[in-house]
This record gives sequence, C-alpha cells and structure tokens, in this order.
Amino acid sequence: MKIFCTLTTLAIAFSYAPSAFAEEAAKAPELPSTEQIQFFETSIRPLLANHCYGCHGEETQEGELRLDSLAGILTGGTAGSLVVAGKPKSSLLLTAVSHRDSELRMPPDEPLSDRQVADLTRWVDMGIPHPESGEVDFVPSRENIDIEAGRKHWAFRPIASPDVPGSLGFSSSPIDAFIARALDQHNLVPVERADKRTLIRRATFDLIGLPPTSDEINAFLADKANDAFRRVVDRLLESPHYGERWGRHWLDVARYADSNGLDENAAHGNAWRYRDYVVQSFNGDKPYDQFLTEQLAGDLLDSQGDTALKHQRLIATGYLSLGPKVLAEVDGQKMEMDIVDEQIDTIGRGLMSLTLGCARCHTHKFDPLGHDDYYALAGIFKSTHTMESFKLVARWNEVSIATVDDLARKQENDTSLAAKKQQIADQVAIATKQLALPAGETIPTDVETRFPESVQSKLQKLREELEQIEETTPIMPTAMAVSDGTIADAAIHVRGSHLTLGEIIPRRFPRVLSDDDQPNLPDDQSGRLQFARWLTSGDHPLTARVMVNRIWRWHFGKGLVATVDNFGIQGEPPTHPELLDWLARQFMDGGWSIKAMHRTIMLSETYQRRSSADANNASDNASNNTSIDGDNQFYWRSDIRRLEAEAIRDSLLSISGQLDRMVGGPVLQTPNRTLVFNHTSQDASSYDTTRRSIYVPIIRNHLYDVFQLFDYTDASVLTGNRDTSTLSPQALFLMNSEFVTEVTTSMAERLLKKPSSRQTRIARLFEESYGRLPTKSETGHVAQFLTQLEQHAAVRDQTQAWQTLCQSIVSSSEFIYLR
Repeated sequence: MKIFCTLTTLAIAFSYAPSAFAEEAAKAPELPSTEQIQFFETSIRPLLANHCYGCHGEETQEGELRLDSLAGILTGGTAGSLVVAGKPKSSLLLTAVSHRDSELRMPPDEPLSDRQVADLTRWVDMGIPHPESGEVDFVPSRENIDIEAGRKHWAFRPIASPDVPGSLGFSSSPIDAFIARALDQHNLVPVERADKRTLIRRATFDLIGLPPTSDEINAFLADKANDAFRRVVDRLLESPHYGERWGRHWLDVARYADSNGLDENAAHGNAWRYRDYVVQSFNGDKPYDQFLTEQLAGDLLDSQGDTALKHQRLIATGYLSLGPKVLAEVDGQKMEMDIVDEQIDTIGRGLMSLTLGCARCHTHKFDPLGHDDYYALAGIFKSTHTMESFKLVARWNEVSIATVDDLARKQENDTSLAAKKQQIADQVAIATKQLALPAGETIPTDVETRFPESVQSKLQKLREELEQIEETTPIMPTAMAVSDGTIADAAIHVRGSHLTLGEIIPRRFPRVLSDDDQPNLPDDQSGRLQFARWLTSGDHPLTARVMVNRIWRWHFGKGLVATVDNFGIQGEPPTHPELLDWLARQFMDGGWSIKAMHRTIMLSETYQRRSSADANNASDNASNNTSIDGDNQFYWRSDIRRLEAEAIRDSLLSISGQLDRMVGGPVLQTPNRTLVFNHTSQDASSYDTTRRSIYVPIIRNHLYDVFQLFDYTDASVLTGNRDTSTLSPQALFLMNSEFVTEVTTSMAERLLKKPSSRQTRIARLFEESYGRLPTKSETGHVAQFLTQLEQHAAVRDQTQAWQTLCQSIVSSSEFIYLR
C-alpha cells in the first residue's frame, strides 16, 4: 500500500503552498550527523521505498512528486513542499499519515503503524536528515507572485480623474459625453428619449420598487418644466420606500437571511434590526464610507455618549454575523476558521469584488493574492468575537441594546417579581408556624395542604398575580453583533486545515492593494477599524469602483463591469473604463452620496433612452460599416428588464389595494435561536403577509416559493448580479396561483366599487398596471372580452368577469417588464 497513490489526492493536497511557507520549506537542511543519516537509512528510506516509490519514484511521479531524492522531497508536488524541516505540525506529510484530517488520509486503505508515523515525525523534527543534504543547496519555490506586475491590472491601479470628452452634440451630462464617444467610435447611433409615461414607470420601479400611481403619472405629464423629471427623481429619493428598494439590493450583497440554514436552521430572531439599519441608512443617504465602516467596525467607533448611535453601530456589525454556520460542527477550531473564511469571502466579493476566499487553501490561482495575504486578513477576523460559544449547539454572539427606559422597566418588573415572591414565602412561613408542628418533625413537602382553606385561597391568588408579573416581564432587546475578541495573528493553514499550521502571518492588508511598508496593526485591537478605514480612505482602487458599478448595474440591468462580484484577472474588463473611474471619483468627491449618484445617472440621456431596437445598431451592415451591438454593450438604447421577484409581488399587492406600506419592524414569528425548519421537515415559517417583500422572512433552505420562482438570490452567499430566467412555471403562477387570484379579485372589486363607465375602468386598469392608457383598439377588444365573459355560463357575476380580465392583464409580459 502506497502513501500517495492517486494523482487527484496528491496534486490537490500539495499544490499552492504560500510563498513564505514555501521558501521556508524549500531551504536545504543543515548537514546531518552520522546518527541521523543512519536513522534515515534504517527507518525512513525503507518506509518510503515500500510505500511511496511506486507512484513517486524514478519511473513514475504522480502529481509531479518524487520522493526518492532530497531535491524531490523539498520541491514537493505541483507547487509545494510536503515537509517543513524541524516542524512536524506544519508538514502536510505528517497530517496525511497520521489521519488527523478527515479529507486527507494516507494510505487510504491500510494506515501506517504508530511506530512508522512516529519515525516520520522524528525525522521531520530532526530537520529531515538525508545523505544528499550536502549536495542540495536550495530548491526554489514553484510559486512566485509578482506584486508589481499584479498592480498593473486595471482594477488595482489608482482611480484616475479622466477629463470629460467633448459632448459630440449630446447633453451636458458627463455620462452622456463618455457614452457618446464610445458610440461614435463604433458607428452607433443612440435612439431617442423615452416618453414620459415610460420614464416615470422606469424611475419609480428603479427607486422604490413599486408602480407609479395614476395621480403621479398625470402630475408628471402636466409638468411642462425642463426639470420635471428631476423633480420626479427627487420626490422618489425622499420616499420612505426608497430605502426598502435599495436596502434590498444591499441585502443581496450582505447575504441577509432570517435563519441560519445549514445543519441547524435556527431563527435569526434579531436579524431584522440589521435589515432596518440598512433601510434607514439608505433613506438617510448615509455616506457609503461611513456605512461600510459601521458594518465592519461599528463597535469600535466612539459614539461620544450617544446611546442610540452606539446601538445603531452595534446593529450594523450584524453584517459580519449574518452568514450561515454549521452550528453542530464538533470541531470548534474548524468552525471558527470556517466562519472567518465566510466573512473574508463576503467582504472580498462584496466590498472589493475580489475572490479572497480562494486563497484559503493555496495562493490564488489567478489573482496576485498570496496564501499569506489570506491569513493576514484571517488574523483580523479571528481576533473578532463572532460566536458566543463553539460548543454544541454553537451560539452566535448577541449584545444588549437596551435603552435607559428598557432597563428601568426591567428593574421595576424585577422589583415587583421579587416582592411578590417574598410575599408568598412570608405567607407560607407564617402559616407553617401556625401549624405548631411537633419539635423535630421535618416540614413535609405537602405542608400547604394542611393550611386553612382561606390561606390556601390567598396563596393561590398570590401565585396567579406572580404568574401575571412573569408573563409581562419585558424582554430586553438584543442584536446580532460582533466585538473584539482575543487578539492574535493567524498561522498559515496548510491546505486550509487547522491541523497543519505553518508560519504565523502578522495581520495586514493584501500586498497588491497596499503600500509596500504597511504600518503594524495595534496589538490590542483586531484591526477591523483600520481595515475599514483602509477600504474607505479614497486611495483604495476598488471600493468606490465596485459600488458605483453596483449602482449602475441596478439601474441598467448590467454593470460597466459585467462581473460585478469579480474585478480580478478572471473578471470582465469594464466596457467604459474612463466612465467607471469618473463615476468613482465623483462618488468620493461628492461625499460618498448614493442619492447623488442616482441623480447623476438618472438625469443623463443614457438612462432616459427608449428601449426600441435599431436594425443598424444591432446587425452587421457592411455597406455603411455599422458595428454590431445587439447586446447593447455601448448603451445606444435602454435594455428591457424583467422585474425582480419582490417588485412583481409588491406590484400585485399595490394595484390591488392590499399592500401594507408600514416600514420596518420584526416579521419572523419563530422565537430567536429556535429551529424554523428542521431535519424532520417541521416547518415553523409563515409567509402570509401583505407587507412589502423585504419584510417577508428569508428562510435559508426553505425559501418562499414565489421568490424561488422568479430568480431570487441564494441567501447563503452574496449575490450582486441576479439571473433572469424565463420558465413556464412563472406564467403558470400568474395564471393559476391562489395568490394572484386573491389580488386580482381585489383589483376587480376596487374597479367596480366606484361608479364609472366600462371605458373609464378599462383605462384605469391599464394605467395602474402598465403605466399607460389603452389604445382605442385595445379598449374595444377588452370590452368585447368582458361581454363574452359576462355571458359565459361559468361566470357567476360581474366581479368574476373583471377578475378574469385583471388576471389576464397582470399575466402579460408588459406587467412584469420595464421598457
């Protein structure tokens, strides 16, 4: 039986050692003593010959690993060494043969004996003595990250301040100037501006996720001023529903959920506080740099005695705690590092659009991010107290956010509770004494049965009063939050395993994005605050670029960088790099205001264009040298976009008059930390609400079926770019579901409630559903359809006929797509 017998196990296990670790591993050992050479020859070489050389010897080198020479041992497999001289615990060879790692056990079928493992451990501890030690000076590492070359990647360069191109006959918007230059370079001609009805519907859905009302449409149509659309945008930005719409976008990035998911799908009973923090932050146009800093390190900010601000910032750090966790993991160290990994991956892809998590097990295969860069960050988040306990079943950390009034109510209740208990105890003591029990007799457990009926009755009343006090005991509010924990740098985990530790890496930031001489992080702080300030310093090449690209994507349906969560080497380059940098620079110079960025984008002609096609722009026309841009890569028109799941549901509730527009508050009915959907399929979730979709509970592993149907995000991971599918079940849902039947019945009842002509009702139905009036032909066809329905034997009354019409209207593509 050979220790390393397959290419797949070997190549994966020993590839991509960290640069610092690889250099240490590759150093030639010191000259061994005669006794050490003898130990190698008598104990180690026979072991390797019997178990290893068949796959990793002179004739065969699976995984490019050769173990019959010292050079081969030091070089290791595809890109790393098996051993670190003098450090058995850091040597992957010992992890494999000792079977400490459940995923890497060698030999897989017949383990080595304890004596053989002990011999290998002793050999590594000696410094891997070998007869060839004097002949091998140094074996270079297979890994080498060229940081300077990496910094030349477009996303890692400093954000430029590009000059705005000449307008080329377009509006004064700088966005239009950048877009116009690209259009001109590709011989593309933009389509004209969309009509007012299209614009207000597009803008209203974009900013608040709801359809415009008839009154809002007509007010815009009547406003003939040049800045009429600006006033529409300003009004929508001031709506309390703006924060719900754009907060929901951010919750995708924050992988928000109301339950844990995975093995123990426990209720995140206080996650709603983070959700409301996000909504309030967007409504208040909190500067994005402050928004990020609070989520990463709100607990470390000085709130200067402002309790409400302190609590808000504590709630903000729920961002770090919201991820799914294997709460029943028996290995606490593994769980801790898995949580750290999830945090790093979320921060990397969400805030920097970098797949930092790929460097947990090895140096990043594509981006200039070392294994050591990952563990430098891991030290920051390992020094963060995310979990209250790692014992089964583990508990995430929560902190008190009780106000002075909350504490006063609790103290008053505690006082009343103690007084009532004392009153009961006193009554029992007096009544017991009056029984005059014989000297030496122990008070029986049922002593109260000997009390007079009047005393028993009084005690019963007192205990009922006690129960009432206990039932009204105020629950002190808590929030999912983090704090600084035990501060310590992290060791490199070879192959990502905490069982094989390499060099300890000081906490710092990725080298490719930082100055060569980074200041040391404080010994008494995790480094989260310094990390947040580094991200938002204005010199960081990614933070502003990533967020303006997200805002652009949420407005246009695609980003200037299509891979919104990956700006790395494997991501797509920007279609308009200078525009991206101009927007990022404007974002920072404008105080990181997201609302200001909305205005900049939405008031451009680029945003306001029609969605109509142009054959010259979308097809190859060699005769006039027209470029092909069927995908509208250069924004010569507006893309037609389908509404997200939440907007579809909210629109149906809105036009039916059923939508509950209350903002914020808890919605999950399951008590905090209890199972909401368990392994036996016991389901405690409930989606029966008419509130906006942002307030529908997000249960991991058991998502609301309407959300699943219309491409909702996977709440276990961040998603900045939702897919859009077109499936038959979507149409069937609109035509057949009980939910749609209920809302369209309500629509019909609203239309019939007010005395109106049939033509007026049809016009109102079209305007509320599509944002436009029906054509003369459509009015005639709909009227004829209603007449036929009313005469049909299966139709009971006028309401049912109109309900059928309403359901036909909302089942159309025009209802769920934006032009």
